[in-house]
Amino acid sequence: VQLQASGGGLVQAGGSLELSCAASGRSFSNRRMAWFRQAPGKEREFVAAISKSGDLKYYADFVKGRFTIYRDNDKNMVDLQMNSLKPEDTSIYYCAAQTLGGTMGTLTLAHMYDPWGQGTLVTVSS
Repeated sequence: VQLQASGGGLVQAGGSLELSCAASGRSFSNRRMAWFRQAPGKEREFVAAISKSGDLKYYADFVKGRFTIYRDNDKNMVDLQMNSLKPEDTSIYYCAAQTLGGTMGTLTLAHMYDPWGQGTLVTVSS
């Protein structure tokens, strides 16, 4: 699987953006997918994850109720709809595929993901 993220940009606080992650390869539907983010000077942090079929979703507390993750296995895509954006959401956002050895219990662990997309920058102005 190879991943290509897009959709970042500049938005005012309270606004919305939708990030897209296009996957190539035949094993996309066999991989749990997630979005992480990394702000300058900070560690990469988990944002949201989705099960292989898309029926289970898991969110970091700081995005619950604002962000929605969803996937389309026919189109090999996983998207992140971000609403009510805050300046503290400013980061580079990465999509990633969980390794085949990963589990639902390790969804938030960055080292359980490979490969990663190249990242897309989201800037939220106050």
